[in-house]
This record gives sequence, structure tokens and C-alpha cells, in this order.
Amino acid sequence: MQRVSEASVEVKGEIIGSISSGLCIFVGVTHSDTKLVAEKLAKKIVELRFFEDDEGRMNLSSLQVYAQMLVISQFTLYGDVSRGRRPSWVAAAPPEQAESLIHYFVKCLSVNHGVSVETGQFQAFMNVNLINEGPATLMIEVN
Repeated sequence: MQRVSEASVEVKGEIIGSISSGLCIFVGVTHSDTKLVAEKLAKKIVELRFFEDDEGRMNLSSLQVYAQMLVISQFTLYGDVSRGRRPSWVAAAPPEQAESLIHYFVKCLSVNHGVSVETGQFQAFMNVNLINEGPATLMIEVN
């Protein structure tokens, strides 16, 4: 997850999602992930104090600053390079499971928490453009 001043995702030369100030969230799904994990992740992200207040301290949540979110599916987050020279993708969930959970995660953000969410396209080759503010980047995992 990266705090951004702007971000967009492009597929085949067409911008399919873009946001101004907010979060660009790269989501990887593994075999043990469930709807409950997606719900917890959405809640954690919207409540996390990751935006600066008037004193420059990270004291404000996404909800407090009306942050927009761009969610990008990214199975490569589960790439294992501990052996050999070619990444292994065995830790990544199968496409059917991953796509379903990513859609559910987006629904949790938008419907359950009222966040404005844009997305990439599942299993597409995407060009992601962003300006990372800070830079501020976090890796978040929930059980």
C-alpha cells in the first residue's frame, strides 16, 4: 500500500482507473485467504492513521481525509525467490479464488466503508503510474 498524490492504471493504452490523493493498494492473495481476511484487511486499511495532520504527523485515517483508493491485483507479491533464479508462484492463490477475493475486498472498501475505489483489471498486463507521497509505503498482512 502506498500513499499517493495521484495514481492510474492502464490496460492496452486505455486508462481504466485513476485517483487523486489517496492510496494505491497492491493486493496479493494466497491459498489460506478468506472473505474474513478481506474484511479485516479493508477495515485495517481504512482505519490506519497513514495521512498527515496539520503538524505533519501521521494521525489521520483514510476515512478522515476522504482518501480515494486504487486497488491493483498483483499475484507477484507471492513470488518466492529463495531458490534458483526463477520466481516460484506456488504461494499465490489460483486465479478463481484470487479474483473472487479481490472483488470482495473492493466491495468491503466501497460498500462497507464508503470509500471511492477504482481498480485494475484482473489477469491483464497493466501499466501502473503513481506519485508516491513521502514516500510512504506499508506492507500489511492480516490473519
